[in-house]
Amino acid sequence: MKLGVLTVPLYDRGVGDAFAWLKARGVETVELGSGGSPGTGHCNPAELLADGAKLSALKELLKKYELTVSALSLHSNHVHPDREIRETAARDFTASLRLAEKLGIDTVISFSGCPGDQPDAKYPNWVTCAWPTDYPKILEYQWNDVLIPFWKEAAKEAAGYGVTKIALELHPGFCVYNTATLLRLREAVGPAIGANLDPSHLFWQGMNPAEAIKALKGAIYHFHAKDTKIDAAKTSVNGVLDTASLGSLADRSWLFRTVGYGHDALVWKEIISALRLVGYDGSISIEHEDAFMSIEEGLEKAITFLAPLLIREKPIDVFWA
Repeated sequence: MKLGVLTVPLYDRGVGDAFAWLKARGVETVELGSGGSPGTGHCNPAELLADGAKLSALKELLKKYELTVSALSLHSNHVHPDREIRETAARDFTASLRLAEKLGIDTVISFSGCPGDQPDAKYPNWVTCAWPTDYPKILEYQWNDVLIPFWKEAAKEAAGYGVTKIALELHPGFCVYNTATLLRLREAVGPAIGANLDPSHLFWQGMNPAEAIKALKGAIYHFHAKDTKIDAAKTSVNGVLDTASLGSLADRSWLFRTVGYGHDALVWKEIISALRLVGYDGSISIEHEDAFMSIEEGLEKAITFLAPLLIREKPIDVFWA
């Protein structure tokens, strides 16, 4: 396993300064935004593909600071009912695939997306219950008519650029948000579809990330290190389906936190051990979204917390068996 960081929070620094800052703190891999919600502050595919000198300069910076790219991230809603949003996501996806090929990367990260409830809908419709019976009908349309056909074609396009791992983040608000929905899409589309496993979105849904990891054996293509703190008092009154602003720190049932500030080291050791159990040996990529801390402090605390927990060497034979 290698310690990584999604560099989005460091966009106020040039890419070289960001790499230097991360390298000085022991980071080994970087996850680069290439469109969608992560933006393109450190990695603009259009510019890098159009200018060989800029692409070479990025490669030289990675070499200088002994960093590898774990994945390109373009979190988008690829099946949004709004055609303009879909077309932007499609451009970002294709550009990211082309850039991944140039960089020798086989993994891109995004969301599954969520369609509307019918072809002429204006907004996504995230279904979370089986009754009234309108909802199963919406799900049938979303999955069979939109989601599965889209990702079948997207997987073919990705394969053409040598991208064999489309890591979809299990994220509420989109059709793939838990273990069962990820496995459903993977079964329908094929092994190109896997997970960008982010425990923070599982914690607040009441899931055990270590058990989810075991259920997803062979299907975990990337990992985000982010924590969630659940407010037991507020949850006991209002539950976890919370639509209050993520910036309303005193009002929410749960909040994203730097790793270690939502769950202790034992929980994270169990997560890391589960990753080893299922054969995942990739990047543990820190995603900083802790509103209690500055970017630098949050990243430094996460790095310090995680570094001793990672399992870096190959396991030994069970000689005592």
